[in-house]
Amino acid sequence: MRTIFIGAAAAATLSLALAPATHAQSQETANTTTTVKDDARTAGHAVAHGANAVGHTIADKSRQAGHTVAEDTRSTRDTVRDDSKKAGHAIAEGARSVGRSIRDGAIKVKAAVTGKSGEPGPKS
Repeated sequence: MRTIFIGAAAAATLSLALAPATHAQSQETANTTTTVKDDARTAGHAVAHGANAVGHTIADKSRQAGHTVAEDTRSTRDTVRDDSKKAGHAIAEGARSVGRSIRDGAIKVKAAVTGKSGEPGPKS
C-alpha cells in the first residue's frame, strides 16, 4: 500500500510540475502564431504599397514618353497633313478638269451630230 501511495504521490507531483510547462508551451505557440500572422500581414502590406508605388512610377514615365513622342512627331504630322491636303486638292482639280473636258467634248459631238448649236431647234 505504501508503494502505491508513493507512486500516486509521485505521479501527482509530476503532473502538477508538467501542467504549467504545457500551459506555457501552448501560450508560446499562440504567441508565435500571432507573431507570424502579424509579420505576414505587415509584409503583404509592404509589398502591396511597393507595387502601387512602382505602378504609379511606370504610369508617369509612360505618360512622359508619350508626350515626348507626340512633341517630336508634331512637325512630321503637320507636314504629312499639309501634303495630303495639297494632294487632295490637286486630285479634285484634275477630276474637275477632266469632267469639263468630257462635257465640252460631249457638247461638240452633239453639235456636230445635230447641227449648229446656235440655231434654234426645229418647230414641230
